[in-house]
Order: sequence, then C-alpha cells, then structure tokens
Amino acid sequence: MPILNKDMALCISLAARPSNLGTRFHNWLYDELGLNYVYKAFTTTDLPAAIGGVRALGIRGCAISMPFKEDVISLVDRMDPSALAIDSVNTIVNDDDVLTAYNTDYLAVAELIKQRSEVTPSSSVLLRGSGGMAKAVAAAVRDAGFSNVTIVARNEEAGRHLAGLYGFRWQAEPGTSAADLLINVTPLGMAGRDEDVQSFSDEAVAAASLVFDVVALPSETPLIGAARRTGRSVITGAEVAALQAAEQFVLYTGVRPTAEQIRAAGEFSRQPA
Repeated sequence: MPILNKDMALCISLAARPSNLGTRFHNWLYDELGLNYVYKAFTTTDLPAAIGGVRALGIRGCAISMPFKEDVISLVDRMDPSALAIDSVNTIVNDDDVLTAYNTDYLAVAELIKQRSEVTPSSSVLLRGSGGMAKAVAAAVRDAGFSNVTIVARNEEAGRHLAGLYGFRWQAEPGTSAADLLINVTPLGMAGRDEDVQSFSDEAVAAASLVFDVVALPSETPLIGAARRTGRSVITGAEVAALQAAEQFVLYTGVRPTAEQIRAAGEFSRQPA
C-alpha cells in the first residue's frame, strides 16, 4: 500500500457490524494493482450525517450493508437501474459531489445461482429474510425463473411486502417447511450475538439440494456446516462478497481485476487478521 498522501482516494463501508472482509479485499487489490487508494470500514448511528460526510469529504466510494440498504435511498442523488429496480443500495459512487447508488449484490447472486445445476426454475425455495439484501436475492431468484418461493420473515409487514413484490408466498417462521433451495438472508449465523444460531433446521437442510447462506463472516456458518455434514451443495456468503466487491472495485476505480486477482483477494480477505 502506498504511503498515505493528499491525493489518495478514500473508499469506505458502512455497516451495523463492520468487518475486515471488504477492507482486506479492496486494499489487497489496490496494492496488487498499484492504485493510490485506501479503504476503511465504519459503523454509524447517524446515517444522514455519515452520507453527508461522504459528499463533503470527497470520499470516492461507500459500500452499504445491513441495515442501511434502504434508508440510504433518500440521501443519494441518483439511482442506477441495478438499485432502482429493487429499491436497495449496496454501493455509492461519488463523482464531484454527485452520489450515485448501485446494487452489486443482485449481480453476484444472479451469477452464483446461474452457475449451479442442483436446482432449476421448477425447484421450491425457502428464502429467510426481508431486508435490503433479501430484496436483491428475491429479485435474482425471480429473474432466474423461480416461482415456487416462500419468504420466511417474522416481520409480517416487511415479509408480506417482499413476497407481494415478486408474487411469492409469506410465512412467519420456517417451522417444518422444506424446499429444494434454502437461502438465509438474515444475520443468523453472523459473527456476534447470533453466531451459533442455525437459520434452518437439520431436517430442512437434509431435504434440500442446495443451501445458500448470504452471511459472509464467518463463511462457515452453522447452516453451511450442517449442509456440508449432510453432503448438500452450498453457496457461501464469502462467494457473494467476493463477486459483489469486485463489481464495487470496478465502479470505484475504473479498473477490472482478473479472475485470478479476484480469487486471491477473496482468499486474503477471509484469512485471520
């Protein structure tokens, strides 16, 4: 990494629970490609002030994570079609004080599902979650042709709203439900207070063909662990994080890393600090 200097571009992330994944991913690539950039993770209890800081301080890019993906919409100037289509933001780019919002989560999820042969559009899906990331995942699932989808969310208003957007069903709890494709888009299993919670039961995991956990830290969540023990195929949050972060990197820098560089940056980001 170059020595800090006045011309260095700053990129940041805002999350309720900041992690080192994005920080390590982006900074590794800046170093690898010799770019005069630096990346730092933050949290905030004042989102409008934080986004005001992005604008006022000329911060080049800002990744947006839970729970800010929808609340940030009113604070930007422009919505790229990737964010506008699902009313959810995970990336902001600052061009001369004009803030444009994007959603690279959708692109990553759509690509990962497309790559897997374990499920087809006729497969049943249980999608647990109803926030901004869940909306990106639901849109990607719908656009991949899946229609037999149930949204599982305790928040009835949010769950019914998300289900209604895409013609899906809603239920409050997983209960004894099973499906070919299980997708967790909640903090259950994330490092912190919920890290030991498995978002779907062992019985549901055993009945599935593909298990997808969007939680990136740790990538081996209780749900992913249960799936591996029963021989189920998995998609991890680490895979989503690497793909969506690569698209963010391109938006911030205008430089597209090679597939090998993206893989190496993803591996580095998951190593112990």
